[in-house]
Amino acid sequence: MSKFAIRLLTLAMYIAALGAVPFVTPAKAAGGGGGAPSPPAEGSKEVKKTKKKNGKVSFIDDPGFIEGYRTAYATIYDRNDYASAIEQLKALGHDDRADVANLIGYSYRKLGDYKVSQIWYERALKADPSHVRTWQYYGLWQLEQGNRDQAQYHLSRIGKICGTDCDEYKSLASALEQPAGAGLVY
Repeated sequence: MSKFAIRLLTLAMYIAALGAVPFVTPAKAAGGGGGAPSPPAEGSKEVKKTKKKNGKVSFIDDPGFIEGYRTAYATIYDRNDYASAIEQLKALGHDDRADVANLIGYSYRKLGDYKVSQIWYERALKADPSHVRTWQYYGLWQLEQGNRDQAQYHLSRIGKICGTDCDEYKSLASALEQPAGAGLVY
């Protein structure tokens, strides 16, 4: 097999790996009909342990990280204990990851600390400018602050990333359809 064919095959395998199931599945908020996003399932691709060349395990493949993330997830979505969830998420040591930073921002928003929440949403987007869930949650934050134009901008960003059929787009679009000044909290 030629070097070109090997490189092409390697590139195809890399692209296929990038298209794997996302770490956390879509959320449904603001009357989107669903509830909380689901943590990764035990035994799923994102949980399986793989070794890196240097022998270290990626934190996303680390069962301790996954278990801690699931615990914080349940603390947020099942028990609505946002203060405890913030501590749990920070204790993971990976709050520079978009999915972790986004949940920290969400928890601060649910506690009513909008300034700190904004910092975490922006941190999540800095880590991953295409993190759709952060655009959605930050768009809902914008609505709660009365910033409909900014929420519309967030909606357009979601549309560019995943289209108008994804749950995050539908959720934020549904929230934007609500009358302004209704004092809704998402």
